[in-house]
Amino acid sequence: MLTVEDYIHTVKENLQRNSERLIEQVKKTIQFNYYDKVDLLDYTAFIQPYELSIMMYSMDRNANEVFYQGNDDNLFAGSFDLIEDVEYYQIGDEQKDEFWKFYEQNDEVISKLETDVFIEWFKDCWNQAGGNNVNLPAYFSFHDYDNCLDLIHNKLVSDGDKWF
Repeated sequence: MLTVEDYIHTVKENLQRNSERLIEQVKKTIQFNYYDKVDLLDYTAFIQPYELSIMMYSMDRNANEVFYQGNDDNLFAGSFDLIEDVEYYQIGDEQKDEFWKFYEQNDEVISKLETDVFIEWFKDCWNQAGGNNVNLPAYFSFHDYDNCLDLIHNKLVSDGDKWF
């Protein structure tokens, strides 16, 4: 029988297996020499059933992604794929109906706990990668969610607040 506690524990374990890879990728983004038009870094998680991908976007304060078209190979602007298609939960075909029934019955609780687990995992990896050494404001958000984590100040803010 599925329980919320067992589900969240499994999600945490599966994410933890990918921590070293995420830490190494975050380190790369911290070491980039950013184009001077970049105002902030936006690490965005894309959540699919059982999978998570995270991209980093270099952004300006008008919520536009910044690109560099010049000849200086030392400057970075654009997007960077941190981690792709991380399976945070595995389920066999024969268990899908039971799982989705469980998930729907506990949707609000699971959704909140999942979000907290993803945020804590990213924040922990960010800190281990030396994220506090980045010279730009940095945020962790979920695609199409309103709130995001201000990584520098370690607090949740509205997505709109990061542009000011």
